[in-house]
Amino acid sequence: MVRSLRHLSLVATGVLLTVTMGAAPAAATGHPTTRPDAAAGWLARQMVDGERFEVDFGGMIFPDQGLTIDAIFAFAAAKTANDYGSRALTWLARPEILSGYTGDGVTESYSGSTAKLALAVQVRGGNPASFGGQDLLARLRALLTPSGRFSDRSEFGDFSNMFGQSLAIIALERTAAGAPESAVSFVVASRCADGGFPVFLGEATCTSDTDATALAVQALIATGNRAQAAPAVQWLLSVQGPDGSFSALGTPNANSTGVAGQALREALRLAAAAKARQFVLSLQSGCSAPSAQRGAIAFDATGFDPATAARATAQGILGLTGPGLRHLTSAGSSSGAPSLTC
Repeated sequence: MVRSLRHLSLVATGVLLTVTMGAAPAAATGHPTTRPDAAAGWLARQMVDGERFEVDFGGMIFPDQGLTIDAIFAFAAAKTANDYGSRALTWLARPEILSGYTGDGVTESYSGSTAKLALAVQVRGGNPASFGGQDLLARLRALLTPSGRFSDRSEFGDFSNMFGQSLAIIALERTAAGAPESAVSFVVASRCADGGFPVFLGEATCTSDTDATALAVQALIATGNRAQAAPAVQWLLSVQGPDGSFSALGTPNANSTGVAGQALREALRLAAAAKARQFVLSLQSGCSAPSAQRGAIAFDATGFDPATAARATAQGILGLTGPGLRHLTSAGSSSGAPSLTC
């Protein structure tokens, strides 16, 4: 059940981003430097027991490890909510939570989840080679195929994709041994004719995707392959809206704009990154919004929706502040959940 949920969640939030309806967000009016803090503070206050996110499918509650990790990244980028990030990592180390997300490491092992969790441990200053009784780095390297692709080992099939490939490269590049050259070469070889990168690997038709391209750009830059990242950066610039936004399925949204903005900062395209930042800020609920919504980032211009706001806020924060995933760290972060000053 958790395995099926994991892939349903991937499709729903990584590719087929849901368009929701609602009231337009009330623009944030606080000092601009407080906005990432306020977004992170709102996100922290949404966590169950101050440690995790959950998801409801048909009245059944499941742990949402992926969103919990997104929050860890967001807190580190905003340099706040350090206590929430610490509790989240402790929760992720619980045996049933760890195995439900990454597999048991024997018959079931999921490359993208393993990579994302290993990166979260690194961001929190931990050791992914010894986390929850598991060596996440060894498990990840064991999933590298001769082609350079990190693939799932599972009776359910191989659902590995460009998201997981890029995260694996970034996580391994943060280690002394570095990322395998074959994995980087696989990414380069997966580029579409227009310069972008697809989500799904090995498809007959190569369709560039904003989120996948943004992560691939970060992976290539992290490994010193800035020239190889250049065509993908140009593709991102070509699909950026006049208002700074990036879209998924034709809908300008905070999620795609946040991750693309982070990639553009890493690519030193600072003007484009600043435009992306302004678009994300335009979706943040400000002082005229209900107090419980202040600081949240809406998915799109239709307004705040509790079903999408947590993930939009977590990924939107990446477009507001902080370094790329290669250098992201929670070190020096303050504790607490800041509120928007009104």
